[in-house]
Amino acid sequence: MSIFFTFFYVFNIFKIYLSHKSAFLYVGTIISFISLRMKDVKTSYFIKPGGCTMKKLLTGDEAVARGLYEAGVLFASAYPGTPSTEILENVSTYDEIYSEWAPNEKVAMEAAIGASMAGVRSFAAMKMVGVNVAADPLFTFSYLAVNGGFAFVSADDPGMHSSQNEQDNRNYAKFMKIAMLEPSDSQECLDMTKDAYRLSEEFEVPVMIRMTTRVCHSKSLVTEGNRVEVAPVLYEKHPERNDAIPAVSKVRRHIVEAREEKLKAYSNDCPWNYEEMHDTKIGIVASGAAYMYAKDVFGDKASYFKVGLSYPMPVEKIRAFREKVDELYVIEELDPYMEEILRTAGIDCHGKDVIPKIDELNPNIIAEAILGTTREFNDVPQDLLVPRPPTFCAGCPHRGFFYALSKRKDTVMIGDIGCYALGGADPLNAIDLAVCMGAAFSLGHGMSHAFEKSNQPKRVVSIMGDSTFFHTGINSLIEVAYNGSPTINVILDNRITGMTGHQENPGTGYNIKGDTTSFIDIEAVVRALGLKNIRIVNPLDLKAMNEALDWAYAITDEPSVIITKWPCVLKKFSKEDKEQFDLNTTPFVVDQGKCIGCKKCLSTGCPALRFDDESRKSNISVDCVGCGVCAQVCPVNAISRKEAR
Repeated sequence: MSIFFTFFYVFNIFKIYLSHKSAFLYVGTIISFISLRMKDVKTSYFIKPGGCTMKKLLTGDEAVARGLYEAGVLFASAYPGTPSTEILENVSTYDEIYSEWAPNEKVAMEAAIGASMAGVRSFAAMKMVGVNVAADPLFTFSYLAVNGGFAFVSADDPGMHSSQNEQDNRNYAKFMKIAMLEPSDSQECLDMTKDAYRLSEEFEVPVMIRMTTRVCHSKSLVTEGNRVEVAPVLYEKHPERNDAIPAVSKVRRHIVEAREEKLKAYSNDCPWNYEEMHDTKIGIVASGAAYMYAKDVFGDKASYFKVGLSYPMPVEKIRAFREKVDELYVIEELDPYMEEILRTAGIDCHGKDVIPKIDELNPNIIAEAILGTTREFNDVPQDLLVPRPPTFCAGCPHRGFFYALSKRKDTVMIGDIGCYALGGADPLNAIDLAVCMGAAFSLGHGMSHAFEKSNQPKRVVSIMGDSTFFHTGINSLIEVAYNGSPTINVILDNRITGMTGHQENPGTGYNIKGDTTSFIDIEAVVRALGLKNIRIVNPLDLKAMNEALDWAYAITDEPSVIITKWPCVLKKFSKEDKEQFDLNTTPFVVDQGKCIGCKKCLSTGCPALRFDDESRKSNISVDCVGCGVCAQVCPVNAISRKEAR
């Protein structure tokens, strides 16, 4: 039957295009249709007697964005952070939803909470360390009333693919006493996002949607639905529900406990928590990506309890499942979150006694841990792999700054969270340490005073990017200005949020939609904080960069600030960029007759530079974008722009 309807569909397209006498369009359509039937397409069509149902191949992040649209959400805010960034990028394509990049996760959370209090469905997104920043308002909001439905994504990063630590944010749900959903694929991302708002409004609770890198970025087929417009809950003044003063919170504390009991009862009836019975020798409790890994390993040779609403846990439902299987394994990434809840309830199970609690799981790890078997893969011979450590892009404006800084002695160089963290790698080696976003200035302040007290003759250079400065660096710099320390504080302004994929920030003059908005001048902010020793410099001009560092090192009794200004080489240059900077991208070349093979140019770490072991000469690849740092380093002037030759 499906073959008939497929033929019928193609035949009608054929008639339509023949009526327009366009054989080219006809052939193109047929090819497109055949392509769409392939598994690796973006969209596929399934012909049914009732019509054509469209499925789309979406990442988890894209599916969450679609779920927000279909759920009737009106407000969404986020700070970009891998692996959550693409959620808001996709939300911004729906005009029905007000969307924005906030300066940081706390502000995003507070703005979304405000929208919920105003009575509309609202949303915030962040990676797991962002929840640390946003936890302050969220802990208190869990006590207060939810008017419009409220949900947020915590995108965890097992394996630390792009994070400074490996934390399991499921613990936050228990700590905050809020509901938590864990999707396993893109369809669940969409459906659970929609259901989060029903749960939030029914139980008057914030809902965490806990995702992981693998779920955020993997693609699977999704059936989309229509948007449902939800009437706002008109705002009324209720300080007894919303004003978090001690007298109100003492009353609301009891409401939170009563709500949790209701959620526990619901968890055992929730359709997202269900069992799949097959072979009963092994029973598996799993959620999120771990569930997919387990299914890949065991197939029908095990029975499963799929946990979708993972806080509160469906303890009684799992207890009944436990009685049906010989052995129970809890397979989860990172902490023994579910295992500890089940053990506390007296449910016997295996967990972290066999499953690692460090790093991202995969089917091979699970198979080896439980079955003692190793799955075979097509391994790439290691001798064919060329080690390629991460490095700044060719033409990165940060390279000139870090090259100059790397020559300074008796200096502690403090980094922050951004692509400039690569300044600590070979061959620059110009970062000693980093902790968390926006911490560089306050870390340096503390270290500087400690060095003075302990008679350690060290200078401190603290470094962060423009987006990080707006995130939490301003408060950090206030500490330096208010309490005073002779630190050198550097703001690397590349006019974009670089590491997460070129999102706008308050210093770019554009919002998430690309519309012009207020431009916040970093120099003006720094002066407003009371700092007077300020230099602005082009970091690709090594002479100017060194002079700026000499100036800062000479100031030994108060703080100084250097602002490097040059746009990220990968960004789409704005009209302001083109007006302000000489963006000459004509590449450089090496005069082989002049090159003495000293390799000094290679010490800049530019990936466009090559060294030929046979000729003992350097050369420059097509990656060059004309930054000119290598030409300034060359001791024999063997490097120049192509146009100058």
